[in-house]
Amino acid sequence: MIAASASAGQIEDAFAAEQRGDYETTLRLFQPLADQGDATAQFSLGVMFANGEGVTQQYTRAMQWYRKAADQGHSLAQYNIGVLFENGQGVPQSHAEAAKWYRKAADQGYAAAQTNLGMIYHKGQGVPQNYAEAAKWSRKAADQGEAAAQFNLGAMYSDGQGVPQNYAEAAKWSRKAADQGFAAAQFNLGVMYSDGRGVPQNYAEAVKWYRKAADQGNASAQNNLGILYDEGNGVPQDYVQAHIWLNLAASRYPASEKENRDKAIGNRDRVATKMTPAQVAEAQNLARVWKPTLASK
Repeated sequence: MIAASASAGQIEDAFAAEQRGDYETTLRLFQPLADQGDATAQFSLGVMFANGEGVTQQYTRAMQWYRKAADQGHSLAQYNIGVLFENGQGVPQSHAEAAKWYRKAADQGYAAAQTNLGMIYHKGQGVPQNYAEAAKWSRKAADQGEAAAQFNLGAMYSDGQGVPQNYAEAAKWSRKAADQGFAAAQFNLGVMYSDGRGVPQNYAEAVKWYRKAADQGNASAQNNLGILYDEGNGVPQDYVQAHIWLNLAASRYPASEKENRDKAIGNRDRVATKMTPAQVAEAQNLARVWKPTLASK
């Protein structure tokens, strides 16, 4: 009992040193405990090697320590092993191995692992594609408040994947994620309000949710917000604001979304034909100094 209390105190001291950024002390305290088989210390050493905290970043060493903790049932270590396999960090990339380790953590109720396992089933990576399984694991994580899982479950209800299509349920789960500041969910909720799908059509609400996502840099939300300013739906018509948001959308769409980027450019240039040169210059300057904000709830 005394030894257990001493170990617990040493772990607390190690975490306190980590919080201070004193990784030398953190390593000195965790190492002997890890060598003695303490799963928390083993997991913590894995995190240090994965992040390069006080040691040279080495994913192979991180995997070694995660594995020791995971073999003792440490759910966070099991999850982190899944992440390393999914990303091919320190090990050859293997979605099948990622799914295996995510499942171990998910079976223990770890929400992030349930979310990732749901996504793997949705994509059919390392496991046969199975929307019902994707929805099952997403729901388990969503019920624990995991925003990404709530967003995914909302999207599955919208598309009728693994669950009966139900726009009201899609809106419900999208709102839960949106209320946590999840930009993609905020965008989806904006679309629902704009189209009147699962909720009564309400352009003012659409503007509200598009803006929250747009402020975080979501290009699709910026594009749609710009269109609403151009049309005067949900907001007073304002070509300067329309140009700003469409210009930002055009600049933030990745190369893989060339079609969307070209549409945003077309929308921006169309709005510019309704503006004076001074207004265009003002909009360009405001877009130039714009910076994304933290998640808005």
